[in-house]
Amino acid sequence: MDDEALLKELQTILTNRVEGNPYGSDGSFAENLASLPPGLRAMAATHWLDISLTLDSITWHFGNFGEPHLVAQTEAGLRELGLEELADCFHEASEMMLPLLEQMDANEGPDELLERKGVRERADEINQRAWDLDSPGRGKSVIYEAWIKYARKHPERILGTE
Repeated sequence: MDDEALLKELQTILTNRVEGNPYGSDGSFAENLASLPPGLRAMAATHWLDISLTLDSITWHFGNFGEPHLVAQTEAGLRELGLEELADCFHEASEMMLPLLEQMDANEGPDELLERKGVRERADEINQRAWDLDSPGRGKSVIYEAWIKYARKHPERILGTE
């Protein structure tokens, strides 16, 4: 099948196998992901980062998906998929954002928090690096492209037939 059809198939598999609320803070979503085969777990964990990079930024991602176990699975998922540079960028963003989120006021978002804490410039630099790694002038998602490449190379790590 072509890349577009394969991506749709992967998304269907994820829809059928992944349960829980990725926005939750109780760790149950990450716990559910832990039961998946490694490739499918990587895809499920990185899906939400792809959406954040498309709609917001890597630093904003942690305001929605900052549960520590999910953060760990997202970084591990990027590495499983061979996205080492993006994983390094994600790690740097998580080290900055996770401690800050505990200090966020109820009436502010991540952008206001970054401004108040005086780290806006550093966050902007990390965000730009992540955007450059995600879609360097091609208008395509490097994460979804990695899913397709990975699925072709390691179908057993998605379907759990190792």
